[in-house]
Amino acid sequence: MLFPKVLAFVGTVAAVQQGFNYGSTNNDGTPKQLQDFENEFTRAKNLQGTSGFTSARLYTMIQANTANTPISAIPAAINTGTGLLLGLWASAGQSNIDNEIIALQQAIEQYGSAFVDLIEGISVGSEDLYRISPTGIINKSGVGANPDDLVNYIQQVRNAISNTPAAGKSIGHVDTWTAWVNGSNAAVVSAVDWLGFDGYPYFQNTQANGIENGAQLLFESYNATVAASQGKPVWITETGWPVSGPTENQAVASPENAARYWQDVACRVLGNIPTYWYTLQDAYPFTPSPSFGIIGSDLNSAPLYDLSCQNGNASPASSASSSIAATATAVAASSDTNGPAPSSTATLATAPGVESSAAPTSTPAPTAGSDGKTITTYSTTLITVTSCPSSCSATAAASSETVTPPSASSCPTNLNGPYEFPHLIVPVDSANPSKAYGTSYNGTINPSVSSIFNFDIPASYAGKTCSLVFLFPELSQLETSSYSFNNQGGLAISGLVSPATEQTTFDSIPASNGQVGSIGSVVPGNGYSILTQECPAGQRISFKFSSVGGLDVNFFQDYNPSPLGVYVTVC
Repeated sequence: MLFPKVLAFVGTVAAVQQGFNYGSTNNDGTPKQLQDFENEFTRAKNLQGTSGFTSARLYTMIQANTANTPISAIPAAINTGTGLLLGLWASAGQSNIDNEIIALQQAIEQYGSAFVDLIEGISVGSEDLYRISPTGIINKSGVGANPDDLVNYIQQVRNAISNTPAAGKSIGHVDTWTAWVNGSNAAVVSAVDWLGFDGYPYFQNTQANGIENGAQLLFESYNATVAASQGKPVWITETGWPVSGPTENQAVASPENAARYWQDVACRVLGNIPTYWYTLQDAYPFTPSPSFGIIGSDLNSAPLYDLSCQNGNASPASSASSSIAATATAVAASSDTNGPAPSSTATLATAPGVESSAAPTSTPAPTAGSDGKTITTYSTTLITVTSCPSSCSATAAASSETVTPPSASSCPTNLNGPYEFPHLIVPVDSANPSKAYGTSYNGTINPSVSSIFNFDIPASYAGKTCSLVFLFPELSQLETSSYSFNNQGGLAISGLVSPATEQTTFDSIPASNGQVGSIGSVVPGNGYSILTQECPAGQRISFKFSSVGGLDVNFFQDYNPSPLGVYVTVC
């Protein structure tokens, strides 16, 4: 099985920690005590088939059912020699942050160097940005925190430890990859020392998320986070596959599939990327649904599947590469400081965790094209997938290959129904015909530069009608995106016989498959239906957009209000 290149080694730390996530309570809400944490930390260090689980990620500094008493996981870590990725819960407002900081300061004072020496990082918040996103709100993920508040909280923590033995400990924030690539959250990226990435392919129930695609999805979304990281380290702070629970589209929860995900992901990242698996045990005193625990209800029982790596721990960067674009990461969220309880997703507009893909703030590689034009490319694959839970009620009429302006025979020229986002955008330049520009977050179209858009059409669209549409709102209607436009010309569109790849150049553009469309004159404030046909269900399709009449446009593809760019709509 091929995996995309994992851009894991940009600023990674010298000592690569690995561990599990630990909540402050059992799953019945009872607080964990000192002995509970000691038992868990000891068990993690002695798992049959694997080793090196000597770190623990916490979600809060506060002992459950207290105001600001330091969590008993701290003395348990001291007693067992367990490293700590500390967590301060940031989704409950300033008063809660005050108590989290009090608990942190008290722990430093009470335990001294025995505690401080174990600190491997401090996370201010967990998935707070996801919770305030449209999908977080739809999925009722609880109260979140906005970027300005998080930056403020991060600075408060830095100030709180500045004159203590913990001064200089690295501070990060944990969130979904889509939160990280959202340009409106860039201030948080700037404020942290490292980024925590949470990813659960199991929940990507709008896409082909069977276990055979699990690692592909995880690594692609990790890459997107690296692309937005401003060169800072990216840690995998949550991932895993459930041993039991409901089937999410093609994702089946079972010990066998959890074992495969361990082989495909854990055995490639452990020792290479700081990683905190979800989770050691979540089935005490009862088994949740889904359940991600490696150990069942009895902490002393053997793991539910084999943790030995069949081929050893292989560097993810050397495990082959692929230009196959993947889907967005679905990440569970919880407002309880016990930590997240991954839940199934409501597939309204996007998979959970998918928010604005606003312009990334790092790793762009601007290169000059002809006529002084600039093509900005990125070193990772764009992976944003969107869809809705129900189909259009109308039955499409016979297909039309050229529709300008939209006609009644087309699917909607809006994103109110099911739709697909391009999984790969590749610019090609006739002035530099042999140059591969790789993947871009933007559509760039001018007299010398064309852009190719790939779409993966789900098998579930069989028998439905699909339209290729171009949405071009007024600049004043955009919230998280933008574009430049010279207010002249139109577009020529051609379907291709095979998909583009990151290596596609102008000279190697696949041949046309005979499907052609056009927009005679592009005018801001309009949506255009270009091609309408029976959905090519289960296929990857590709379209080239070229300039006619001198058109020069560069837009950031974004589905946030108002949607901008190229989509496939369904009816």
